[in-house]
Amino acid sequence: MWETLGTVRDLGRLQEIASVLIRYGFGDLVRRIGLSGALERAGRLLHWQHAEELLRMTPPARLRHALQDLGPTFVKLGQVLATRIDLLPAEWIRELGELQNAVPALPFEAIRDQLAADLGADPEVVFARLERRPLAAASLAQAHRAWLADGSPVVLKVRRPGIREVVEADLRLLARLAEIVEAQAPDLRRYRPTGIVQQFAASLRAELDFAGECRNAQRIAANFAGHPGIAIPEVYWQWTSERLNVQAFMDGIAGRDFAALDEAGLDRHELARTGAGIVLKMVLEDGFFHADPHPGNIFYLPDGRIGVIDFGMVGRISEQRRLQVAQLLHGLVDQDAEAVTDILLEWTEGGADVDEGRLQADVGAFTDQYRGVPLKQLRMGAMLADVAALLRRHGLTLPPDLALMIKAFLTLEGLGRQLDPDFDMATEARPFVQRAMLQRYSPLLLARRTRRTVSGTIDLLGDLPRDLRRLLQAARHGRLRGQIEVTSLKAFGDQLNSAANRLTIGVVTAALIIGSSIVMNSVGGGIANRWLMAMGVLGFVGAALTGIWIVLSIWRSRKH
Repeated sequence: MWETLGTVRDLGRLQEIASVLIRYGFGDLVRRIGLSGALERAGRLLHWQHAEELLRMTPPARLRHALQDLGPTFVKLGQVLATRIDLLPAEWIRELGELQNAVPALPFEAIRDQLAADLGADPEVVFARLERRPLAAASLAQAHRAWLADGSPVVLKVRRPGIREVVEADLRLLARLAEIVEAQAPDLRRYRPTGIVQQFAASLRAELDFAGECRNAQRIAANFAGHPGIAIPEVYWQWTSERLNVQAFMDGIAGRDFAALDEAGLDRHELARTGAGIVLKMVLEDGFFHADPHPGNIFYLPDGRIGVIDFGMVGRISEQRRLQVAQLLHGLVDQDAEAVTDILLEWTEGGADVDEGRLQADVGAFTDQYRGVPLKQLRMGAMLADVAALLRRHGLTLPPDLALMIKAFLTLEGLGRQLDPDFDMATEARPFVQRAMLQRYSPLLLARRTRRTVSGTIDLLGDLPRDLRRLLQAARHGRLRGQIEVTSLKAFGDQLNSAANRLTIGVVTAALIIGSSIVMNSVGGGIANRWLMAMGVLGFVGAALTGIWIVLSIWRSRKH
């Protein structure tokens, strides 16, 4: 009942989502997922007129504009979808990659009270100077420059007041919409919308925690301790919290300002190599990487270092996964189709029905394209993008961590070639791949793997007699049973159970109405009769509430 009332509470937002989708020509999708019928039954009017100038846009452009109109949560969703090159073709990825976070900044007075609460004092007391005009504004936060008492420049990243409530409402609706899409649109089910929304919700909630973002920054800074090529801003923890991030100001050349690079006399080729080494170390050695290394998060410092900011979106890759990445890259370069196929099948989810022979043949044809091509001419990002396209053709999808990794590789290679047209990603990656392959046979790793295997085997053998004894005792006493679950029968049983519950509640509701009517008709004067009248009124109210619940539950069941 609470979930039903929550859905009713969000009806206004549902109507807004449906109207925006219809405006940009996605009315068929609105109908197919049952959203239009649900809203019309709830008395909500939808405007089905289409603007001709909008319909002349390409479908990817219409989707981008629709997501922008729907607000910050959906802009972030589009940015996450832009990382899923295993799900969407290149033209959709390019268009969604253009989604911008920039929104009008809030007046300083609108954030001042929250800022003072997070600082524990008035901002003018904490900082020697604070610029009221923001450096930048995005959908979740805006940044202000300030100076400490000792003159050190800092940046305050302030979360927009009330944004968490807005995001949580949208995430609740997205989760419900994903369930509807999987139930009502079988051809879209293979994209696993519920899984995408779950990944997105976890990522967005992490981005809302600015203290968590600072912990990510410190972890990466620790991994690069002593590394001369990277700069990560210092965190001022005494003022940092979930809603406020205070870090040292980084004064450098913006990642997109290549003209300023040339004026400063910085070596583009060396910067490209340094950036490649930073990302490759994060991915293949540390297993913890910046998942959104676009030019807006990168600064080139006068001493040749690369400054990196905004660690709200990070990726994690396990030791086993890093080895698999190295094996995949090695197999692609060496045209080993069988090794590449084995890695892809191990990675992909829901690949039980895949034709392995056809997949290996396609991988072989793909790797043959690169036979004899000099290493310098290989485009590592393009190769990985082609692998993702091959997975799409076979109905396979990558785990989210690998999708983030491939997107990071693509962004890195694109930025590297903007810095230096002769940038050679394959050559830069080769020593990292070789070290990752050799690490598999390092004495420390072999000892750890052996210890884990021996420990697991001993535990299994030690528990085996007891498990066998329990199994035989269960069989001897007739407690050994098998269970077969048929999904369609389970769904049918759930429907019968729901119908029986509604019928029971309907009978109770009718009894309440009849009993309350009898009580009300028998009321006379006196205190006792006033109590009887109150009981009769409560009975009518209870009957009305249960009736509303029955109607809403029937409406929700029809949506399925």
